[in-house]
Amino acid sequence: MAATTTREKIVTSADQLFYERGFEATSFADVAQVVGISRGNFYYHFKTKDEILDAVIERRIKDRHDMLEGWVDSDQTPKDCVASFIRILLMNNKKIRSFGCPVGTLFSELAKLDHPGGSGARELFDLFRIWLRHRFKEMGRVTDADDLAMHILARSQGAATLANAYPDEPFLEAEVAQMLAWLDAVAGQQSQAETKD
Repeated sequence: MAATTTREKIVTSADQLFYERGFEATSFADVAQVVGISRGNFYYHFKTKDEILDAVIERRIKDRHDMLEGWVDSDQTPKDCVASFIRILLMNNKKIRSFGCPVGTLFSELAKLDHPGGSGARELFDLFRIWLRHRFKEMGRVTDADDLAMHILARSQGAATLANAYPDEPFLEAEVAQMLAWLDAVAGQQSQAETKD
């Protein structure tokens, strides 16, 4: 197995284990077992669990960045881009009901541990916040773009947490529908303002 491939497999496996079991509850041995390599080979790639965490966060940031920019590059309207962001909750419905939001759960765990990696995990929220802010500005909501971005982040995190708490209830679907209706209203308010001008 090539060195790059092994390293990628370690990061992919650690990412999944950190999400499903938690960072603190996942050991080097757990990751090595999933990848199918010896501890010695494992240490060739990563010396500490914190190094793995950094690589996982870096991967998550890159993957989310590519996803967000992919929506923009596909010529979706700013409103449609925000709608795609909201619908992530339904795309990841099963995982969210089982394990919560991968971004929110990692950040919360690292914050409780007062772990230095928490600042890296927060970069994921920053990525979402800045991207959403730009979309709302493009919709003409310049003065309150950041407030609207934070509203969507807060509501989606709350929805993910409660969907995890009540996995058998149709709560998530209803929340997504309400967020999309809210987005229609926000876009409609801007359209009316443009009409008056």
